Amino acid sequence: MITRRYFLRQLAILGLMIVHPFRLFVQSTQASPVQTPDSGAVHKTIGDHFAGEELGYDVDFWFLKRVATAKMHFTRLPERGRYAATLKGQTVGLVGWLSRYRVDSYRAVMEEVQGGGRLRSVSFEEYVKIGSKVRKNNHYFDHDKGIWVHETSRRDGTMIRRQHPIPKGKSYDDFVTASYNFRYQVYGTVERGKRFVVPTFPRKGPSSYEIKIAPKGEEEARRKKERPGEDSSFFITLTLDPEVVNSKEGVIEGWLADGLYPVSGTIKDAVLFGDVKGRLIKRTKTDRS
Repeated sequence: MITRRYFLRQLAILGLMIVHPFRLFVQSTQASPVQTPDSGAVHKTIGDHFAGEELGYDVDFWFLKRVATAKMHFTRLPERGRYAATLKGQTVGLVGWLSRYRVDSYRAVMEEVQGGGRLRSVSFEEYVKIGSKVRKNNHYFDHDKGIWVHETSRRDGTMIRRQHPIPKGKSYDDFVTASYNFRYQVYGTVERGKRFVVPTFPRKGPSSYEIKIAPKGEEEARRKKERPGEDSSFFITLTLDPEVVNSKEGVIEGWLADGLYPVSGTIKDAVLFGDVKGRLIKRTKTDRS
């Protein structure tokens, strides 16, 4: 059954999914200093590499433009080696008014491990607001003790708290943390024609997604067919559980710029809506330390 909640979820999904899965950099993932492809600056750790970065996107579907927005921001925390990334999507304009200006917000607190070569989840907080109604879903990790605490909100505002063991040798990364690790090539170096299976935060369904970087021939064929903008240089396909994005195949396609940040993306064949598209409108980096 197609409900308003389903409709709103579709709008939020593209705004959120366009931000995190596609962003790649093609340098070493070792703890030694890294040369970024677009700035020429040298960074000593993964946190230094992303600190101060902000990406902003608009979401369109059918003939409607900018029905939702999404922003992602990576910041330093006072405690050395710790960082926070926030991901926020919300409906705007007429659709925003019809949807009571729904807001989906995610905040990940991360710590550097492996000599600054990788990020690890410390906490992950999900917040959804529709009108005056709020829903929370929080996760806290104690890797030393091997404990994962999961909190969910009831309708009356109280929280249900559950505790789970983290299997020995297992590292739980929420999808926001996983996105930065992937960009820094913690999961392997990035090349055209390569396939990645990226681990994400455990949920009821699959706990990973597949990313394929198109080989040169496919990339050129796509370019002729789609005629993307001049800043679109690499073609990426993401495949995940169809139920997550409410589409037939669970496929999201996107283009990367020369600097390997995402400039556009499309959820293919979303139920009811067809192709839902997101596009980059802003990219800044304020922390140059």
